[in-house]
Amino acid sequence: MPIIRLLFTLLLLISNAATAQERFSIFVGSAQENVDRMIRLADLRDDDVVIDLGSGDGRIVLTAAKANSKLKGWGVDIDEKLVRESNAEAKKLGLADRVQFYQRDVFDADISGATVITMWMWPEMQRMLRTKILHEAKPGTRVLTNIWGMGDSWKSDRLDQLDNSPVHLWIVPARVEGYWTWELPVQGAKYSYAAVMEQQLQKAEGVVRVGSRRGVFDKILLRGADIEFSLAMTIDDAGFVTHSYSGKVQGNEIVGTVRLQRVVNEETVTTDVPWRATRSAASAYFAPTGMQPAQAMEPAKSGAK
Repeated sequence: MPIIRLLFTLLLLISNAATAQERFSIFVGSAQENVDRMIRLADLRDDDVVIDLGSGDGRIVLTAAKANSKLKGWGVDIDEKLVRESNAEAKKLGLADRVQFYQRDVFDADISGATVITMWMWPEMQRMLRTKILHEAKPGTRVLTNIWGMGDSWKSDRLDQLDNSPVHLWIVPARVEGYWTWELPVQGAKYSYAAVMEQQLQKAEGVVRVGSRRGVFDKILLRGADIEFSLAMTIDDAGFVTHSYSGKVQGNEIVGTVRLQRVVNEETVTTDVPWRATRSAASAYFAPTGMQPAQAMEPAKSGAK
């Protein structure tokens, strides 16, 4: 497509100045067709706050505001002229009460109140902004870019592919890595769970210890602040128990429910109980397990003398 050839030509032209201008992207307006695709993929809601990093002529935020008459939005750009023209266009369209633009370095923008973040800059800029977004944006924030992604390791949650102009959508994941503890009533007794979660962006894995036994979490689904996973393991004095967890990460807590299933007298018994996990500084998962007394073994017989 012509726009892609133009972009790569511009990229080559400024490559020698990349070190001196690593925080500056020259303005090339997004094709309106691609802006419309970004807005559709964002699935805008009435309470959304749309923030565009490197807003240029403001077309992304303005298109979002025209698509939904209740949301609010703002953009930041380093170019004073573009900011002035964007605010004039917002006023002309009757959107100035909901949409504003500011001259600001994108790395200084306060994105903590965003529910939707959009941008279209050089891949290196987007990769650097990825770290800021993951650190500052709330879990569940939707992030959209046009054409380029945000590094090899953060794969988009959704992709709108049209010719050579992909539109990417990510959901900022909650942070679940670390140690978690909780208690659950199983068969009339209360059991303590000591879990260790490992996380790579929106993907997570985990293990848990209950009493002297350990198990592995299965199919962890992390989407924004929402988390789901399952666990099937034998628990001392309770037998084999299947757990189906669902909850919402709230900082250092996860609050939700867990469905427990056991087979009793050849019938499946299902119980739904509240679940509240707390992040902890240390984990009993690593404590010594101890050994069960070994059964006495008869001396090995041998014909050799």
